[in-house]
Amino acid sequence: MFDSIAPDYDAFNHLTSLGIDRIWRRKALRFIDGPQVLDVACGTGDFSILIARKKNCGVTGVDISEGMLSEMRRKVEKAHLDRHVAALEGDCAALPFRESSFDTVTVAFGVRNFEDRNQCLKEIFRVLRPGGRFVMLELGVPGCPLVNRMYKFYFTRIMPLIGRRLTGNTTAYQYLPASVLHFPGPKEWTAFMRSAGFANVRHRPLSFGICRLYIAAKSSTD
Repeated sequence: MFDSIAPDYDAFNHLTSLGIDRIWRRKALRFIDGPQVLDVACGTGDFSILIARKKNCGVTGVDISEGMLSEMRRKVEKAHLDRHVAALEGDCAALPFRESSFDTVTVAFGVRNFEDRNQCLKEIFRVLRPGGRFVMLELGVPGCPLVNRMYKFYFTRIMPLIGRRLTGNTTAYQYLPASVLHFPGPKEWTAFMRSAGFANVRHRPLSFGICRLYIAAKSSTD
């Protein structure tokens, strides 16, 4: 599915979020540290490229979709970041890296697509160095009742129409709102992260809770 929408993926995201997705990524930047960063479910590489530019570090992007990675490699080359950003095909449930390989691991809008979230979180924990940080952005549901109703109408009725008009793919853009609406709420998800071994788990709502930023750490004693 993701291979088929890769060429139009960036345009759809920026159009339907009115460009606010760029602001969300920038807010997550302040929590990213260290010379080696792993960006899981990197998609077309927007976050990987931003991290490399702003943090002056090495970034390894991993995604299961070769179509998305092809778009990412084109963008990395255009940005002249070939020496700083790598794009690898791989599954988060079995990351091809040694234990404690990265200072920070990020996932931007990809966790809800993981088939085995528990296994993926365990893999992220494994490759994160002791004292390292896990930074995650994910779409959510606003808590304010009025904003919630407006958001759900836009998300379930308008956004799929835009996706179909832009890409001709109806199924993918029906899946997107369904995956967001069924993702665990912040209380449940932070508990899930703790059960995977993470410490100092916290979250903050962005744009009325349309997006949520989760930050956690791997204890230095692990």
